[in-house]
Amino acid sequence: MFDAATEFDRQLDRLVELGYPALANLTEDAFRELVAPLRAAAAAGTAGLPGPTEARVPFLLVVTRDLVPVEDRLARTTLAGKRKPGFVDRHYAEGDLATFDPIKELEVPEGPAYLLFDVDRGEETLNLAPSAAMEVITAQDRLPLTIDEGLAFVTLHPAALAKNKCFSLVGSRCGDKRVPAIWISQGAPKLGWCWYGNPHTWLGSASARPERVGLS
Repeated sequence: MFDAATEFDRQLDRLVELGYPALANLTEDAFRELVAPLRAAAAAGTAGLPGPTEARVPFLLVVTRDLVPVEDRLARTTLAGKRKPGFVDRHYAEGDLATFDPIKELEVPEGPAYLLFDVDRGEETLNLAPSAAMEVITAQDRLPLTIDEGLAFVTLHPAALAKNKCFSLVGSRCGDKRVPAIWISQGAPKLGWCWYGNPHTWLGSASARPERVGLS
């Protein structure tokens, strides 16, 4: 039976193991205390949900760029069973990533961390352009993931990123037609971007329940 409190502890331990406290300029104890209030919310928000699979997980502990930069978190992702660190696609110009903000529909909580529930990598939207995938996602009363959330997914559940089962992050946009996406390149996770109107057979669009629970 799925135990959300145990899973929360596992996710937090994983972030500590990867060095997140130092990246955030915090001691380990301070980092743990910072996100501890979300532990009870994890249990409340996952009532009735099944346990994690490679494609879908009950919740994610999401650390935001307010606490740790995107590049630092990406460099601590790997594929399942692999060691090569994730990296940023060269087609992002310097300073580009900072211009991708959550779309207004998401109502992402302010602050350094929050919870995201019922997260799916979007296999049913493989080979659909992000524009078409958005119609599928919103028809199910779900919303797309942001860059922060996609990084949390791959960090805490590396098996979610698999060959021909990669995903766009339509919840982060910068005002043009680019859509961030995470896929596999050179044996590691790669944060790149694709066009809003272009489909790819190996790329779906990840989604989650609309509600996000923050620290405040």
